[in-house]
Amino acid sequence: MYRGTSTSAGIGIGKAAVIKEEELVIRQDKVADAEAEVQRFRDALGKTVEQTEVLAADLAAKVGEKEAEIMQGHLMLLMDPMLTGEIENTIKGEAVCGEYAIETVCNNYAAVFASMDDELMQQRATDMKDIKTRMQQVLQGIHPVDIASLPAGSVIVAKDLTPSMTAGINPANVSGIVTELGGKTSHSAILARALEIPAVVAVSGVLDSIEDGADIVLDGDAGIVIVNPSGIEKSEYEGKRQKFLKEKKELESYIGRPTITKDGIHVELVANIGKPEDVEKVLQYDGEGVGLFRTEFLFMDRTSMPTEEEQFEAYKKAASALKGKPLIIRTLDIGGDKEIPYMGLVKDENPFLGYRAIRLCLDRKDDIYRPQLRALLRASAFGNIKIMIPMVTCIDEIREAKALIEEIKKELDGENTAYNKEIQVGIMVETAAASLMADVFAKEVDFFSIGTNDLTQYTMSVDRGNDKIAYLYSTFNPAVLRSIRYIIRCGREAGIMVGMCGEAASDPMMIPLLLAFGLNEFSMSASAILRARKMITGFSMEELKAVADEAMSFATAKEVEEYMREFIK
Repeated sequence: MYRGTSTSAGIGIGKAAVIKEEELVIRQDKVADAEAEVQRFRDALGKTVEQTEVLAADLAAKVGEKEAEIMQGHLMLLMDPMLTGEIENTIKGEAVCGEYAIETVCNNYAAVFASMDDELMQQRATDMKDIKTRMQQVLQGIHPVDIASLPAGSVIVAKDLTPSMTAGINPANVSGIVTELGGKTSHSAILARALEIPAVVAVSGVLDSIEDGADIVLDGDAGIVIVNPSGIEKSEYEGKRQKFLKEKKELESYIGRPTITKDGIHVELVANIGKPEDVEKVLQYDGEGVGLFRTEFLFMDRTSMPTEEEQFEAYKKAASALKGKPLIIRTLDIGGDKEIPYMGLVKDENPFLGYRAIRLCLDRKDDIYRPQLRALLRASAFGNIKIMIPMVTCIDEIREAKALIEEIKKELDGENTAYNKEIQVGIMVETAAASLMADVFAKEVDFFSIGTNDLTQYTMSVDRGNDKIAYLYSTFNPAVLRSIRYIIRCGREAGIMVGMCGEAASDPMMIPLLLAFGLNEFSMSASAILRARKMITGFSMEELKAVADEAMSFATAKEVEEYMREFIK
Protein backbone atom coordinates (compact mmCIF):
# COMPACT_ATOMS: atom_id res chain seq x y z
CA MET A 1 0.00 0.00 0.00
CA TYR A 2 1.19 3.52 -0.88
CA ARG A 3 0.02 6.79 0.60
CA GLY A 4 -0.13 10.16 -1.10
CA THR A 5 -2.22 13.31 -1.35
CA SER A 6 -5.83 13.01 -2.44
CA THR A 7 -6.65 15.57 -5.14
CA SER A 8 -9.76 14.18 -6.83
CA ALA A 9 -12.35 12.15 -4.95
CA GLY A 10 -13.62 8.70 -5.85
CA ILE A 11 -12.47 5.10 -6.13
CA GLY A 12 -10.41 4.00 -9.13
CA ILE A 13 -10.02 0.32 -10.07
CA GLY A 14 -8.12 -0.88 -13.14
CA LYS A 15 -4.82 -1.77 -14.82
CA ALA A 16 -1.69 0.38 -14.49
CA ALA A 17 -0.72 2.35 -17.59
CA VAL A 18 2.81 3.47 -16.72
CA ILE A 19 3.68 6.69 -18.57
CA LYS A 20 7.36 7.49 -19.09
CA GLU A 21 8.06 10.44 -21.35
CA GLU A 22 11.12 10.36 -23.60
CA GLU A 23 13.79 12.49 -21.93
CA LEU A 24 14.73 15.75 -23.60
CA VAL A 25 18.42 16.58 -23.90
CA ILE A 26 18.92 20.33 -24.13
CA ARG A 27 22.40 21.59 -25.05
CA GLN A 28 23.73 25.09 -25.57
CA ASP A 29 24.46 24.45 -29.23
CA LYS A 30 25.65 27.41 -31.29
CA VAL A 31 24.06 28.15 -34.68
CA ALA A 32 25.66 29.71 -37.73
CA ASP A 33 22.46 31.22 -39.12
CA ALA A 34 20.47 32.86 -36.31
CA GLU A 35 17.70 34.07 -38.65
CA ALA A 36 17.13 30.53 -39.92
CA GLU A 37 17.01 29.30 -36.30
CA VAL A 38 14.44 31.96 -35.43
CA GLN A 39 12.28 30.69 -38.28
CA ARG A 40 12.74 27.12 -37.03
CA PHE A 41 11.49 28.30 -33.63
CA ARG A 42 8.52 30.10 -35.19
CA ASP A 43 7.50 26.96 -37.08
CA ALA A 44 7.64 24.92 -33.85
CA LEU A 45 5.69 27.62 -32.04
CA GLY A 46 2.99 27.56 -34.70
CA LYS A 47 2.66 23.80 -34.47
CA THR A 48 2.49 23.95 -30.66
CA VAL A 49 -0.26 26.58 -30.86
CA GLU A 50 -2.24 24.34 -33.24
CA GLN A 51 -1.89 21.37 -30.88
CA THR A 52 -3.02 23.49 -27.93
CA GLU A 53 -6.07 24.78 -29.81
CA VAL A 54 -7.11 21.17 -30.46
CA LEU A 55 -6.62 20.28 -26.77
CA ALA A 56 -8.68 23.30 -25.68
CA ALA A 57 -11.49 22.43 -28.08
CA ASP A 58 -11.52 18.77 -27.01
CA LEU A 59 -11.54 19.75 -23.33
CA ALA A 60 -14.40 22.20 -23.87
CA ALA A 61 -16.40 19.41 -25.50
CA LYS A 62 -15.64 16.97 -22.67
CA VAL A 63 -16.18 19.13 -19.59
CA GLY A 64 -17.11 22.65 -20.69
CA GLU A 65 -15.69 26.04 -21.57
CA LYS A 66 -14.74 26.85 -17.97
CA GLU A 67 -12.20 24.02 -17.62
CA ALA A 68 -10.94 24.58 -21.16
CA GLU A 69 -9.74 28.00 -19.98
CA ILE A 70 -6.67 26.30 -18.50
CA MET A 71 -5.56 25.36 -22.01
CA GLN A 72 -6.65 28.78 -23.26
CA GLY A 73 -4.17 30.11 -20.70
CA HIS A 74 -1.46 28.04 -22.40
CA LEU A 75 -2.42 29.65 -25.70
CA MET A 76 -2.08 33.11 -24.15
CA LEU A 77 1.40 32.24 -22.93
CA LEU A 78 2.42 30.83 -26.32
CA MET A 79 1.21 33.94 -28.09
CA ASP A 80 2.61 36.43 -25.60
CA PRO A 81 4.86 38.72 -27.68
CA MET A 82 7.09 39.41 -24.66
CA LEU A 83 7.81 35.70 -24.19
CA THR A 84 8.29 34.83 -27.85
CA GLY A 85 10.20 38.04 -28.50
CA GLU A 86 12.60 37.26 -25.67
CA ILE A 87 13.18 33.76 -27.04
CA GLU A 88 13.91 35.16 -30.51
CA ASN A 89 16.23 37.80 -29.09
CA THR A 90 18.11 35.11 -27.16
CA ILE A 91 18.58 33.09 -30.35
CA LYS A 92 19.86 36.15 -32.21
CA GLY A 93 21.90 37.70 -29.43
CA GLU A 94 23.63 34.52 -28.27
CA ALA A 95 23.55 32.59 -31.58
CA VAL A 96 22.11 29.57 -29.76
CA CYS A 97 19.68 26.87 -30.82
CA GLY A 98 15.94 27.30 -30.29
CA GLU A 99 15.75 24.52 -27.69
CA TYR A 100 18.29 26.25 -25.45
CA ALA A 101 16.70 29.70 -25.88
CA ILE A 102 13.30 28.26 -24.94
CA GLU A 103 14.85 26.53 -21.92
CA THR A 104 16.49 29.70 -20.64
CA VAL A 105 13.62 32.13 -21.16
CA CYS A 106 10.79 29.83 -20.04
CA ASN A 107 12.70 28.78 -16.91
CA ASN A 108 13.15 32.44 -15.99
CA TYR A 109 9.43 33.08 -16.37
CA ALA A 110 8.58 29.89 -14.44
CA ALA A 111 10.84 30.96 -11.58
CA VAL A 112 8.97 34.26 -11.32
CA PHE A 113 5.60 32.52 -11.14
CA ALA A 114 6.88 29.90 -8.67
CA SER A 115 8.03 32.62 -6.28
CA MET A 116 4.56 34.09 -5.94
CA ASP A 117 2.70 33.69 -2.67
CA ASP A 118 -0.65 32.92 -4.31
CA GLU A 119 -1.04 29.19 -5.03
CA LEU A 120 -3.11 29.78 -8.15
CA MET A 121 -0.42 32.05 -9.51
CA GLN A 122 2.19 29.42 -8.77
CA GLN A 123 0.42 27.10 -11.19
CA ARG A 124 1.59 29.40 -13.98
CA ALA A 125 5.06 27.98 -13.36
CA THR A 126 3.77 24.50 -14.24
CA ASP A 127 1.98 25.88 -17.28
CA MET A 128 5.18 27.59 -18.45
CA LYS A 129 7.21 24.39 -18.06
CA ASP A 130 4.51 22.49 -19.93
CA ILE A 131 4.57 24.75 -23.00
CA LYS A 132 8.38 24.83 -22.83
CA THR A 133 8.57 21.04 -23.07
CA ARG A 134 6.01 20.84 -25.86
CA MET A 135 7.82 23.41 -28.00
CA GLN A 136 11.12 21.57 -27.45
CA GLN A 137 9.51 18.22 -28.33
CA VAL A 138 8.30 19.68 -31.62
CA LEU A 139 11.78 21.04 -32.37
CA GLN A 140 13.38 17.66 -31.67
CA GLY A 141 10.70 15.63 -33.45
CA ILE A 142 9.66 13.81 -30.27
CA HIS A 143 6.05 12.66 -30.12
CA PRO A 144 4.46 12.84 -26.64
CA VAL A 145 2.75 9.77 -25.20
CA ASP A 146 -0.74 9.40 -26.66
CA ILE A 147 -2.80 9.29 -23.47
CA ALA A 148 -6.04 9.67 -25.44
CA SER A 149 -5.69 6.14 -26.84
CA LEU A 150 -5.31 4.28 -23.52
CA PRO A 151 -7.64 1.26 -23.21
CA ALA A 152 -10.72 1.26 -20.96
CA GLY A 153 -10.03 0.66 -17.27
CA SER A 154 -6.57 2.29 -17.31
CA VAL A 155 -5.05 3.79 -14.17
CA ILE A 156 -2.40 6.27 -15.25
CA VAL A 157 0.87 6.04 -13.30
CA ALA A 158 3.34 8.85 -14.01
CA LYS A 159 6.07 11.02 -12.54
CA ASP A 160 3.77 13.97 -13.01
CA LEU A 161 0.92 14.90 -15.31
CA THR A 162 1.17 18.20 -17.10
CA PRO A 163 -2.04 20.13 -17.81
CA SER A 164 -1.72 19.32 -21.52
CA MET A 165 -1.40 15.59 -20.81
CA THR A 166 -4.41 15.68 -18.47
CA ALA A 167 -6.44 17.62 -21.04
CA GLY A 168 -5.84 14.80 -23.54
CA ILE A 169 -7.31 12.10 -21.31
CA ASN A 170 -10.42 10.25 -22.44
CA PRO A 171 -12.36 10.02 -19.13
CA ALA A 172 -14.34 7.04 -20.41
CA ASN A 173 -11.14 4.96 -20.49
CA VAL A 174 -9.21 6.27 -17.47
CA SER A 175 -10.44 5.14 -14.05
CA GLY A 176 -7.70 6.74 -11.95
CA ILE A 177 -4.49 8.79 -11.82
CA VAL A 178 -1.41 8.19 -9.62
CA THR A 179 1.65 10.48 -9.74
CA GLU A 180 4.87 10.96 -7.81
CA LEU A 181 4.60 14.76 -7.93
CA GLY A 182 1.78 17.31 -7.80
CA GLY A 183 -0.56 18.95 -5.33
CA LYS A 184 -4.21 19.72 -4.65
CA THR A 185 -4.21 23.08 -6.41
CA SER A 186 -2.28 22.12 -9.54
CA HIS A 187 -3.98 22.63 -12.88
CA SER A 188 -3.71 18.88 -13.48
CA ALA A 189 -5.58 18.26 -10.22
CA ILE A 190 -8.23 20.81 -11.22
CA LEU A 191 -8.69 19.07 -14.57
CA ALA A 192 -8.82 15.63 -12.90
CA ARG A 193 -11.65 16.88 -10.69
CA ALA A 194 -13.41 18.42 -13.67
CA LEU A 195 -13.10 15.13 -15.56
CA GLU A 196 -14.28 13.35 -12.36
CA ILE A 197 -11.31 10.98 -12.37
CA PRO A 198 -10.08 9.83 -8.93
CA ALA A 199 -6.48 10.95 -8.35
CA VAL A 200 -3.74 10.51 -5.75
CA VAL A 201 -0.53 12.53 -6.12
CA ALA A 202 2.78 12.92 -4.27
CA VAL A 203 3.18 9.13 -4.00
CA SER A 204 6.92 8.70 -3.48
CA GLY A 205 8.77 6.24 -5.75
CA VAL A 206 5.62 4.90 -7.37
CA LEU A 207 6.83 5.16 -10.99
CA ASP A 208 9.66 2.66 -10.56
CA SER A 209 7.68 0.37 -8.26
CA ILE A 210 4.58 -0.33 -10.34
CA GLU A 211 4.76 -2.49 -13.45
CA ASP A 212 2.74 -1.72 -16.54
CA GLY A 213 -0.47 -3.77 -16.49
CA ALA A 214 -0.48 -4.36 -12.71
CA ASP A 215 -3.85 -4.34 -10.95
CA ILE A 216 -4.43 -1.03 -9.13
CA VAL A 217 -6.96 0.22 -6.63
CA LEU A 218 -6.83 3.85 -5.52
CA ASP A 219 -8.88 5.78 -3.00
CA GLY A 220 -9.06 9.43 -4.07
CA ASP A 221 -10.54 10.46 -0.72
CA ALA A 222 -8.04 8.80 1.59
CA GLY A 223 -4.98 9.16 -0.67
CA ILE A 224 -4.36 5.38 -0.74
CA VAL A 225 -2.97 3.30 -3.63
CA ILE A 226 -2.97 -0.53 -3.52
CA VAL A 227 -0.96 -2.50 -6.09
CA ASN A 228 -2.14 -6.04 -6.97
CA PRO A 229 -4.97 -6.01 -4.39
CA SER A 230 -6.42 -9.24 -3.06
CA GLY A 231 -9.89 -10.37 -4.06
CA ILE A 232 -11.22 -9.20 -0.71
CA GLU A 233 -9.64 -5.75 -1.15
CA LYS A 234 -11.04 -5.43 -4.67
CA SER A 235 -14.51 -6.32 -3.43
CA GLU A 236 -14.20 -3.87 -0.53
CA TYR A 237 -13.22 -0.99 -2.79
CA GLU A 238 -15.85 -1.82 -5.38
CA GLY A 239 -18.37 -1.42 -2.55
CA LYS A 240 -16.79 1.94 -1.63
CA ARG A 241 -16.97 3.00 -5.27
CA GLN A 242 -20.71 2.30 -5.44
CA LYS A 243 -21.22 4.14 -2.15
CA PHE A 244 -19.26 7.16 -3.44
CA LEU A 245 -21.34 7.33 -6.62
CA LYS A 246 -24.54 7.14 -4.57
CA GLU A 247 -23.41 9.92 -2.20
CA LYS A 248 -22.39 12.09 -5.14
CA LYS A 249 -25.90 11.77 -6.54
CA GLU A 250 -27.38 12.64 -3.14
CA LEU A 251 -25.37 15.90 -2.99
CA GLU A 252 -27.48 17.24 -5.84
CA SER A 253 -30.44 17.29 -3.43
CA TYR A 254 -28.67 20.06 -1.47
CA ILE A 255 -28.99 22.49 -4.38
CA GLY A 256 -31.48 25.17 -3.39
CA ARG A 257 -31.37 24.33 0.30
CA PRO A 258 -30.30 26.91 2.91
CA THR A 259 -27.08 26.28 4.84
CA ILE A 260 -28.55 25.96 8.34
CA THR A 261 -27.41 23.83 11.28
CA LYS A 262 -29.84 21.47 13.00
CA ASP A 263 -30.54 24.13 15.65
CA GLY A 264 -31.22 26.91 13.14
CA ILE A 265 -27.89 28.75 12.76
CA HIS A 266 -27.46 30.07 9.22
CA VAL A 267 -24.05 30.49 7.57
CA GLU A 268 -23.10 31.51 4.05
CA LEU A 269 -21.32 29.18 1.64
CA VAL A 270 -19.55 31.20 -1.03
CA ALA A 271 -16.74 30.63 -3.51
CA ASN A 272 -13.24 31.80 -4.41
CA ILE A 273 -12.80 32.92 -8.03
CA GLY A 274 -10.09 34.44 -10.22
CA LYS A 275 -12.06 35.63 -13.26
CA PRO A 276 -15.60 36.87 -13.97
CA GLU A 277 -16.27 33.69 -15.96
CA ASP A 278 -15.82 31.62 -12.78
CA VAL A 279 -19.18 32.90 -11.51
CA GLU A 280 -20.90 30.37 -13.79
CA LYS A 281 -19.52 27.49 -11.74
CA VAL A 282 -20.40 29.22 -8.45
CA LEU A 283 -24.03 29.37 -9.53
CA GLN A 284 -23.90 25.80 -10.87
CA TYR A 285 -23.00 24.55 -7.38
CA ASP A 286 -25.55 26.87 -5.73
CA GLY A 287 -22.97 29.13 -4.10
CA GLU A 288 -24.47 31.98 -2.10
CA GLY A 289 -22.00 34.48 -3.49
CA VAL A 290 -18.26 35.06 -3.91
CA GLY A 291 -16.06 35.42 -0.84
CA LEU A 292 -12.85 36.14 -2.75
CA PHE A 293 -12.30 37.51 -6.24
CA ARG A 294 -8.52 37.55 -6.82
CA THR A 295 -7.87 40.54 -9.05
CA GLU A 296 -4.24 39.59 -9.77
CA PHE A 297 -5.34 37.68 -12.88
CA LEU A 298 -6.36 40.93 -14.53
CA PHE A 299 -2.78 42.17 -14.21
CA MET A 300 -0.95 39.02 -15.33
CA ASP A 301 -0.10 37.73 -18.81
CA ARG A 302 -0.12 41.17 -20.41
CA THR A 303 2.34 43.86 -21.42
CA SER A 304 0.69 46.89 -19.81
CA MET A 305 -1.43 47.83 -16.81
CA PRO A 306 -5.15 47.06 -17.17
CA THR A 307 -7.04 50.31 -17.58
CA GLU A 308 -9.76 51.48 -15.22
CA GLU A 309 -12.27 50.68 -17.93
CA GLU A 310 -11.00 47.13 -18.43
CA GLN A 311 -11.17 46.50 -14.69
CA PHE A 312 -14.63 48.08 -14.44
CA GLU A 313 -15.98 45.76 -17.15
CA ALA A 314 -14.55 42.68 -15.40
CA TYR A 315 -15.98 43.59 -11.98
CA LYS A 316 -19.31 44.63 -13.50
CA LYS A 317 -19.57 41.33 -15.38
CA ALA A 318 -19.07 39.29 -12.21
CA ALA A 319 -21.42 41.46 -10.12
CA SER A 320 -24.18 41.37 -12.74
CA ALA A 321 -23.94 37.59 -13.11
CA LEU A 322 -24.38 37.13 -9.36
CA LYS A 323 -27.68 39.07 -9.43
CA GLY A 324 -27.39 40.68 -6.01
CA LYS A 325 -25.44 37.93 -4.27
CA PRO A 326 -22.38 39.27 -2.40
CA LEU A 327 -19.14 39.68 -4.34
CA ILE A 328 -16.06 40.36 -2.20
CA ILE A 329 -13.27 41.68 -4.42
CA ARG A 330 -9.72 41.72 -3.07
CA THR A 331 -7.63 44.67 -4.19
CA LEU A 332 -4.37 43.90 -5.93
CA ASP A 333 -2.16 41.50 -3.96
CA ILE A 334 1.16 41.42 -5.80
CA GLY A 335 4.61 42.76 -5.04
CA GLY A 336 8.35 42.24 -5.32
CA ASP A 337 7.92 38.47 -5.71
CA LYS A 338 6.13 39.00 -9.03
CA GLU A 339 8.41 40.45 -11.65
CA ILE A 340 5.76 41.89 -13.92
CA PRO A 341 7.96 43.82 -16.37
CA TYR A 342 5.59 46.72 -17.02
CA MET A 343 5.28 47.43 -13.27
CA GLY A 344 8.99 47.96 -12.78
CA LEU A 345 9.10 46.18 -9.43
CA VAL A 346 12.45 45.39 -7.84
CA LYS A 347 12.75 41.78 -6.65
CA ASP A 348 12.50 41.52 -2.87
CA GLU A 349 15.05 39.48 -0.92
CA ASN A 350 12.15 38.27 1.23
CA PRO A 351 8.98 38.76 -0.85
CA PHE A 352 6.62 37.32 1.79
CA LEU A 353 7.65 40.13 4.14
CA GLY A 354 8.28 42.78 1.53
CA TYR A 355 6.85 45.43 -0.73
CA ARG A 356 3.51 43.95 -1.71
CA ALA A 357 -0.29 44.20 -1.57
CA ILE A 358 -1.55 47.24 0.40
CA ARG A 359 2.03 48.47 0.88
CA LEU A 360 2.60 48.65 -2.87
CA CYS A 361 -0.87 50.03 -3.62
CA LEU A 362 -0.66 52.89 -1.11
CA ASP A 363 2.79 53.77 -2.45
CA ARG A 364 1.54 53.79 -6.06
CA LYS A 365 -1.89 55.31 -5.75
CA ASP A 366 -2.00 57.14 -9.06
CA ASP A 367 -1.09 54.35 -11.48
CA ILE A 368 -2.29 51.26 -9.57
CA TYR A 369 -4.61 51.87 -6.62
CA ARG A 370 -6.78 54.80 -7.70
CA PRO A 371 -7.79 53.23 -11.07
CA GLN A 372 -8.67 49.95 -9.35
CA LEU A 373 -10.71 51.59 -6.60
CA ARG A 374 -12.53 53.79 -9.13
CA ALA A 375 -13.36 50.69 -11.19
CA LEU A 376 -14.61 48.87 -8.09
CA LEU A 377 -16.80 51.75 -6.97
CA ARG A 378 -18.28 52.25 -10.44
CA ALA A 379 -19.00 48.51 -10.76
CA SER A 380 -20.74 48.53 -7.36
CA ALA A 381 -23.73 50.17 -9.06
CA PHE A 382 -24.35 46.83 -10.81
CA GLY A 383 -24.30 44.42 -7.86
CA ASN A 384 -23.45 43.71 -4.24
CA ILE A 385 -19.71 44.43 -4.38
CA LYS A 386 -17.60 44.64 -1.22
CA ILE A 387 -13.96 45.80 -1.20
CA MET A 388 -11.37 43.74 0.68
CA ILE A 389 -7.89 45.04 1.54
CA PRO A 390 -5.16 42.33 1.81
CA MET A 391 -1.96 42.05 3.87
CA VAL A 392 -2.97 44.70 6.41
CA THR A 393 -0.69 44.95 9.45
CA CYS A 394 -1.56 48.31 11.03
CA ILE A 395 -4.51 50.66 11.44
CA ASP A 396 -2.78 53.44 9.49
CA GLU A 397 -2.97 51.36 6.30
CA ILE A 398 -6.71 50.75 6.43
CA ARG A 399 -7.41 54.37 7.37
CA GLU A 400 -5.37 55.62 4.43
CA ALA A 401 -7.12 53.22 2.05
CA LYS A 402 -10.56 54.27 3.36
CA ALA A 403 -9.64 57.93 3.01
CA LEU A 404 -8.69 57.34 -0.63
CA ILE A 405 -12.02 55.57 -1.22
CA GLU A 406 -13.89 58.54 0.26
CA GLU A 407 -11.89 60.90 -1.94
CA ILE A 408 -12.81 58.89 -5.05
CA LYS A 409 -16.48 58.84 -3.98
CA LYS A 410 -16.46 62.65 -4.02
CA GLU A 411 -14.91 62.59 -7.50
CA LEU A 412 -17.66 60.25 -8.73
CA ASP A 413 -20.33 62.42 -7.13
CA GLY A 414 -18.89 65.40 -9.01
CA GLU A 415 -19.07 63.41 -12.25
CA ASN A 416 -22.65 62.20 -11.51
CA THR A 417 -21.33 58.63 -11.76
CA ALA A 418 -23.43 55.98 -10.00
CA TYR A 419 -21.97 53.76 -7.27
CA ASN A 420 -23.08 52.13 -4.02
CA LYS A 421 -22.65 54.89 -1.46
CA GLU A 422 -22.84 52.32 1.38
CA ILE A 423 -20.26 49.95 -0.12
CA GLN A 424 -18.60 47.84 2.55
CA VAL A 425 -14.82 47.87 3.06
CA GLY A 426 -13.16 45.01 4.94
CA ILE A 427 -9.77 43.45 5.44
CA MET A 428 -8.20 40.09 4.86
CA VAL A 429 -6.88 39.01 8.26
CA GLU A 430 -3.76 37.06 7.38
CA THR A 431 -0.93 38.49 9.48
CA ALA A 432 -0.10 37.98 13.13
CA ALA A 433 -0.29 41.76 13.63
CA ALA A 434 -3.83 41.97 12.28
CA SER A 435 -4.83 38.98 14.39
CA LEU A 436 -3.50 40.50 17.61
CA MET A 437 -5.20 43.82 16.80
CA ALA A 438 -8.45 42.25 15.61
CA ASP A 439 -10.49 43.99 18.31
CA VAL A 440 -9.25 47.39 17.10
CA PHE A 441 -9.59 46.56 13.38
CA ALA A 442 -13.17 45.36 13.98
CA LYS A 443 -14.15 48.93 14.89
CA GLU A 444 -12.61 50.31 11.68
CA VAL A 445 -13.94 47.95 8.99
CA ASP A 446 -17.20 46.40 7.82
CA PHE A 447 -16.06 42.77 7.68
CA PHE A 448 -13.18 40.35 8.18
CA SER A 449 -12.10 37.53 5.91
CA ILE A 450 -9.52 35.20 7.40
CA GLY A 451 -6.83 34.05 4.96
CA THR A 452 -5.70 30.86 6.66
CA ASN A 453 -2.97 30.02 4.16
CA ASP A 454 -0.93 33.12 5.00
CA LEU A 455 -2.14 33.38 8.61
CA THR A 456 -0.72 29.89 9.24
CA GLN A 457 2.50 30.75 7.40
CA TYR A 458 3.09 33.97 9.31
CA THR A 459 1.96 32.66 12.70
CA MET A 460 4.22 29.61 12.46
CA SER A 461 7.08 31.40 10.63
CA VAL A 462 6.95 28.69 7.96
CA ASP A 463 7.45 29.08 4.23
CA ARG A 464 4.69 26.76 3.05
CA GLY A 465 6.66 26.02 -0.12
CA ASN A 466 9.64 24.63 1.82
CA ASP A 467 9.38 20.83 2.01
CA LYS A 468 11.96 20.58 4.80
CA ILE A 469 9.74 22.42 7.27
CA ALA A 470 6.34 21.50 5.85
CA TYR A 471 5.59 19.49 9.02
CA LEU A 472 5.22 22.81 10.87
CA TYR A 473 2.64 24.17 8.43
CA SER A 474 -0.72 23.16 9.88
CA THR A 475 -3.84 25.22 10.47
CA PHE A 476 -4.60 22.76 13.27
CA ASN A 477 -1.65 24.03 15.27
CA PRO A 478 -3.12 25.36 18.55
CA ALA A 479 -1.43 28.74 18.01
CA VAL A 480 -3.22 29.15 14.66
CA LEU A 481 -6.54 27.90 16.06
CA ARG A 482 -6.33 30.35 18.97
CA SER A 483 -5.68 33.13 16.49
CA ILE A 484 -8.67 32.15 14.34
CA ARG A 485 -10.96 31.87 17.36
CA TYR A 486 -9.87 35.30 18.64
CA ILE A 487 -10.38 36.98 15.23
CA ILE A 488 -13.90 35.57 14.96
CA ARG A 489 -14.74 36.57 18.55
CA CYS A 490 -13.57 40.15 17.94
CA GLY A 491 -15.61 40.40 14.77
CA ARG A 492 -18.75 39.01 16.37
CA GLU A 493 -18.46 41.29 19.39
CA ALA A 494 -18.19 44.28 17.03
CA GLY A 495 -21.20 43.08 15.04
CA ILE A 496 -19.37 42.59 11.73
CA MET A 497 -19.37 39.60 9.38
CA VAL A 498 -16.41 37.23 9.70
CA GLY A 499 -15.62 34.95 6.78
CA MET A 500 -12.76 32.68 5.76
CA CYS A 501 -11.31 32.29 2.28
CA GLY A 502 -8.32 30.00 2.95
CA GLU A 503 -8.08 26.25 2.32
CA ALA A 504 -9.31 25.52 5.85
CA ALA A 505 -12.81 26.79 5.02
CA SER A 506 -13.60 23.58 3.11
CA ASP A 507 -11.65 21.14 5.29
CA PRO A 508 -14.14 18.63 6.78
CA MET A 509 -12.07 18.40 9.97
CA MET A 510 -11.96 22.18 10.34
CA ILE A 511 -15.59 23.05 9.53
CA PRO A 512 -16.98 21.87 12.92
CA LEU A 513 -14.44 24.02 14.77
CA LEU A 514 -15.14 27.09 12.64
CA LEU A 515 -18.88 26.72 13.20
CA ALA A 516 -18.33 26.46 16.94
CA PHE A 517 -16.08 29.53 16.90
CA GLY A 518 -18.91 31.46 15.20
CA LEU A 519 -17.67 31.90 11.61
CA ASN A 520 -20.38 33.53 9.44
CA GLU A 521 -19.11 32.79 5.96
CA PHE A 522 -17.14 29.92 4.41
CA SER A 523 -15.48 30.63 1.04
CA MET A 524 -14.09 27.70 -0.96
CA SER A 525 -13.80 26.23 -4.45
CA ALA A 526 -17.25 26.02 -6.01
CA SER A 527 -17.13 22.22 -6.32
CA ALA A 528 -16.76 21.86 -2.51
CA ILE A 529 -19.93 23.81 -1.64
CA LEU A 530 -22.56 21.06 -1.69
CA ARG A 531 -20.44 18.65 0.36
CA ALA A 532 -19.83 21.40 2.94
CA ARG A 533 -23.57 22.20 3.03
CA LYS A 534 -24.46 18.59 3.67
CA MET A 535 -21.95 18.47 6.51
CA ILE A 536 -23.04 21.74 8.14
CA THR A 537 -26.74 20.87 8.08
CA GLY A 538 -25.98 17.69 10.02
CA PHE A 539 -24.53 19.50 13.07
CA SER A 540 -25.99 21.35 16.05
CA MET A 541 -24.05 24.20 17.63
CA GLU A 542 -24.46 22.79 21.15
CA GLU A 543 -22.73 19.58 20.06
CA LEU A 544 -19.95 21.45 18.26
CA LYS A 545 -19.11 23.81 21.10
CA ALA A 546 -18.26 20.83 23.31
CA VAL A 547 -16.14 19.38 20.49
CA ALA A 548 -14.31 22.70 20.03
CA ASP A 549 -13.61 22.99 23.75
CA GLU A 550 -12.06 19.54 23.73
CA ALA A 551 -10.03 20.25 20.57
CA MET A 552 -8.68 23.46 22.04
CA SER A 553 -7.44 21.62 25.13
CA PHE A 554 -4.73 19.83 23.13
CA ALA A 555 -1.15 21.07 22.88
CA THR A 556 -0.14 19.84 19.41
CA ALA A 557 -1.49 19.94 15.87
CA LYS A 558 -1.26 16.16 15.66
CA GLU A 559 -3.48 15.72 18.72
CA VAL A 560 -6.08 18.13 17.35
CA GLU A 561 -6.10 16.45 13.93
CA GLU A 562 -6.45 12.97 15.42
CA TYR A 563 -9.32 14.10 17.61
CA MET A 564 -11.16 15.84 14.74
CA ARG A 565 -10.57 12.90 12.40
CA GLU A 566 -12.25 10.59 14.90
CA PHE A 567 -15.10 13.05 15.43
CA ILE A 568 -16.07 13.39 11.77
CA LYS A 569 -16.04 9.63 11.28
